[in-house]
Amino acid sequence: MNANLFDRLERSIAAPPKTAIATSAGETISYADLIALSGRLANVLVARGVKPGDRVAVQVEKSVPALVLYLATVRAGAVYLPLNTAYTLAELEYFISDAEPSLVVCDPGKWEGVQQLAAKVGAAVETLDAQGLGSLIKAADDAAEAFTTVQRAGDDLAAILYTSGTTGRSKGAMLTHDNLVSNAQTLIKFWRFTADDVLIHALPIYHTHGLFVASNVILFSGASMIFLPKFDADEILRLMPRATALMGVPTFYVRLLQHPGLTKDATSGMRLFVSGSAPLLAETHREWSARTGHAILERYGMTETNMNTSNPYDGDRVPGAVGLPLPGVSLRVADPETGRVRGTGEIGVIEVKGPNVFKGYWRMPEKTASEFRPDGFFITGDLGKIDERGYVHIVGRGKDLIITGGFNVYPKEIEDEIDAIPGVFESAVIGVPHKDLGEGITAVVVRSKEARVDEAAILTALDGRLARFKLPKRVIFVDELPRNTMGKVQKNVLRQQFVDLYVSPTQASQSAR
Repeated sequence: MNANLFDRLERSIAAPPKTAIATSAGETISYADLIALSGRLANVLVARGVKPGDRVAVQVEKSVPALVLYLATVRAGAVYLPLNTAYTLAELEYFISDAEPSLVVCDPGKWEGVQQLAAKVGAAVETLDAQGLGSLIKAADDAAEAFTTVQRAGDDLAAILYTSGTTGRSKGAMLTHDNLVSNAQTLIKFWRFTADDVLIHALPIYHTHGLFVASNVILFSGASMIFLPKFDADEILRLMPRATALMGVPTFYVRLLQHPGLTKDATSGMRLFVSGSAPLLAETHREWSARTGHAILERYGMTETNMNTSNPYDGDRVPGAVGLPLPGVSLRVADPETGRVRGTGEIGVIEVKGPNVFKGYWRMPEKTASEFRPDGFFITGDLGKIDERGYVHIVGRGKDLIITGGFNVYPKEIEDEIDAIPGVFESAVIGVPHKDLGEGITAVVVRSKEARVDEAAILTALDGRLARFKLPKRVIFVDELPRNTMGKVQKNVLRQQFVDLYVSPTQASQSAR
């Protein structure tokens, strides 16, 4: 039997005439429309030379055709490679050269620059804009709807998502058809999704949360989604009477709590609020419950594994905890060095095993091997503990990963850019608590002797070199960085020193002096 994600999706759709996607502009797309458009797009991909196993790199704004392009890619047997829309051309060069896609789809405004990068690997280029228009759609208008979904095995690749590494080199996490389908089906059951659900979809679709969690769960359950181009508190509150669920990052809930229209009446028709991609403050959890009468359901996942744990649908949703291992997922806490499993309440590195866990890193066999234990458990790099009730708590992260506004950011990439700026001797980039973003990216900088470089100069130099979500919220100057006896910078000391940096404007100003 064909194990292609799209083939299994098509078999799960009970009523093709049913609305799959509605837009804020009032447009509706039925499941039948979705299948037809995916067929036309798949025919365009094949006409452009895309073969089974080829990569299709996509950096476009959110639109319905952009989501259907994901389905068309896997339908054609190719590998979908979404890229953050904030990435600069300098950053895109690495992804395109590493993945060697046969087709790159970009915004029309970036066509010229992307064309030059794509030419180096012999890739074709098509365009797609925020309104869902472009050369790709123009070609699809003339293409046939009929397309025979390409046969794929469950272990074949469906997608590659790049995740930053501490060395500064991004790693491509290889996700299979079985990885994506199994996780979607597990979440549907665990979160009780049915064809009657309507999700407010306000997440980007270039990472796991918006593309695989939100979209796959809705499509595989035959439910509907209201597709918003971006988060808008006014619009979300306006749409709540038509919806049953919302998936978001902590920033969504913080900003909704700031809206006077958030009341128990406004949320009375909703059954589920899910939060992920960054730690949800216990304070936000409690305030949301008090204002709405709903407890936010926090879960834990990552690019390499999709979702690993979730607070229960029925039962205690514990503030500060990411819940219990999902059905089929084995999770343990171990000593980072020895791999010895640690007991209840003991902190160690979180390791997981299950059908959700990725196949490995693209073209990095040695890195892949080093991230797995001999018994097949993936070493997440996240530090945590399991309490006496079995709830998982994330207490920190190895590798100094920063999660800001739902985006994963590794400091090394930013440090390399800062260290190259004239007047900078060295830098350390850390994440410290930020109510809105989860963590605020903070650069701690040591100036070269007699240099006069300031915060504004550094931020100006970084602008255009890094995606905006990677830019530091603050740049702090110190005489020297704290180090241990081995000469390693003690980032834990810096995080503690600046833990209150974003608490209030007064404190932030004082800390910066």
